[in-house]
Amino acid sequence: MGYKHKDRDTERVCILTRKVYDWITRQIDVNQSYTGDLPVKFKCNGSTERTLADLCTELSGFDGSVNCFLSDAQGNPIDTGFQDENQVTVTEIGQRQPVTVTLPNGDQVTLQRVKTLIRGFITVEILDDMDDTVCMTKTPIPFVTTQTFLLCAPEGTDLNVHVSLAECDATLICEPDIQQLDINLTLCLEVQTEADVKLEIEARHCQPREEILEDIVLCPTEKFPPQCPEVFPAH
Repeated sequence: MGYKHKDRDTERVCILTRKVYDWITRQIDVNQSYTGDLPVKFKCNGSTERTLADLCTELSGFDGSVNCFLSDAQGNPIDTGFQDENQVTVTEIGQRQPVTVTLPNGDQVTLQRVKTLIRGFITVEILDDMDDTVCMTKTPIPFVTTQTFLLCAPEGTDLNVHVSLAECDATLICEPDIQQLDINLTLCLEVQTEADVKLEIEARHCQPREEILEDIVLCPTEKFPPQCPEVFPAH
């Protein structure tokens, strides 16, 4: 397509691009608890694995803290906020179902109910008073949650979910009658439905700008302090 306007250097072009059909954010909380009887193992300073009960015995009188973070399957921290990161696994469950909803202005619109299975991993570490890691889960702890979204998701659109923010809090309870690890993971999800579309737009080809070079001045050009001409010697 190459029709050009006579009075300006633009033309109508057809482009292939990714269109966002819907976009929402949602905060979800994942809470998990493990006792000394459940298979959560730690490794401390590269030594043999320890159960929660062993860990509590070894850390008796320990003045440190417990930390946790969203990780991959190998225990590496995940950098949130980047859409291309392999942060969590999102799988659609079943078929999308049409749902009629009423908007705040009273209009009715048909959306799709999209049910998903969200999986990921959490790594827990024990830090000393210098914030150095002394113990860490032998393998990352898996988590799974189901979430249902009402979206504009017609047939042919893809679901794209990524984590924009992740916060994790862990508590290790070491009492004579119970050894327990509590984990609370909060995820902020960016949920989009997308599809590739062809659009006709009016555009102009881009050209590179002129390069801006830095002027390096070694010797000062102003030899005297600035005056106040409004005051002196005008008055």
